Amino acid sequence: MSSASTSSTGRGAEGGAPETTPGAGRTRAWATRLVVLGIVLSALNLRPAITSLGALLEEVRDGLGMSGSVAGLLTSVPPLCFAVFGITAPRLARRFGPAAVVCAGMVAITTGLLIRPYVGSTAGFLAASALALMGIAVSNVLMPVIVKRWFPDRVGSMTGLYSMALAMGTSLAAAITVPLTDAMGGGWQPGLAVWAGLAAAAVLPWLPLVRDRGAAPGRPRPEQARTAAAAAEEQPAPLRITRSRTAWALAVFFGLQATAAYITMGWMAQIFRDAGVAAGTAGLLLAVTMVMGVPLAFVIPRVATRLPHQGSIVLVLGVCGLAGYAGLYLAPAGGAWAWAVLLGISNCAFPLALTMVGMRARSGAGVAQLSAFAQSTGYLISIPGPLLVGVLYQQSGGWGLPIALMAGLMVPQMVVGFLAGRNRTVEDEAAAH
Repeated sequence: MSSASTSSTGRGAEGGAPETTPGAGRTRAWATRLVVLGIVLSALNLRPAITSLGALLEEVRDGLGMSGSVAGLLTSVPPLCFAVFGITAPRLARRFGPAAVVCAGMVAITTGLLIRPYVGSTAGFLAASALALMGIAVSNVLMPVIVKRWFPDRVGSMTGLYSMALAMGTSLAAAITVPLTDAMGGGWQPGLAVWAGLAAAAVLPWLPLVRDRGAAPGRPRPEQARTAAAAAEEQPAPLRITRSRTAWALAVFFGLQATAAYITMGWMAQIFRDAGVAAGTAGLLLAVTMVMGVPLAFVIPRVATRLPHQGSIVLVLGVCGLAGYAGLYLAPAGGAWAWAVLLGISNCAFPLALTMVGMRARSGAGVAQLSAFAQSTGYLISIPGPLLVGVLYQQSGGWGLPIALMAGLMVPQMVVGFLAGRNRTVEDEAAAH
């Protein structure tokens, strides 16, 4: 066999050997299709546990005798789980393989969503929700790893597919949870439990892949080893990320945008319902907010990478958020659709934050450190927000103070986002100290 033919068929063969037989090629093609299906189905399941609950929060509170403060705690559980359990994902992946951990994550989501409506107590509901969110947390972290491992030459397109599926799952759960609940007799328990079926479907593609612990579908490829070695040379010592002002600005920006997102997912449908909007319509309004992320997740990163300073995008998104909150305060029902669109645009600070992570570090190792620091710190920052909204709602008996809090948090989000968008790198800032 010539060297040309060897190089064309040797990528990703089992055990690092070249794929020289039609059978090996068919095996890899079959495995790749399973991974694509697994990525899409998994991404669809990374938010319905949250947005389906937001659509039925009033029924859940009444059914379990839950206070507003406890409901606020419930809306704070997602970022807490993402911060705590997401940290464990890389270590679990090294031991068991990313596919096996994602498969276990989908099992955890299935189990948690299936049992939480029927446990009969607030404590049990919180525990089952935490189980599902634990599965979401590890899958959140490992989805990009799997994309990079199986599709090193198509990271952009596969990440776009993953992001679109995530946004679709988010908006779908918000839009149809109430109609599904009505179709199944009106009880909130089946309306929440039905999403376990989608999670169960996401388990299946990963089952044949659980033994894969290396590169797709065997050991790391030679070019991946060379890339890793180059990265090690490029970043020989750990970066002292906490010395970088940009890293801190980006972490706080990530945390404040996550705060806004989880408050929106947990409470916005209830705000509209309390204003007299029908439950089904309130769910659709939340879906509109979430679905804005489908097209804008593609557009915003492309625009951001063409600008030396991303502060202008931060400010535009912040102004949209402030306008949406003003509308919720002044005329929540009258302009509901406009407020939903404006808040949906504002919530697209998430893809902007991820884009800036890649732009504020020069090396691959620097990007990895900055991403871990910004996301872990950011999720911790986001924990109190939804809880505080619930406490303010409980104590004041209305949405004036909670909406004022949301608008107030948007101001520092714009400030730190503007600072994080400056054209500089965390390596330079850390070295300067």
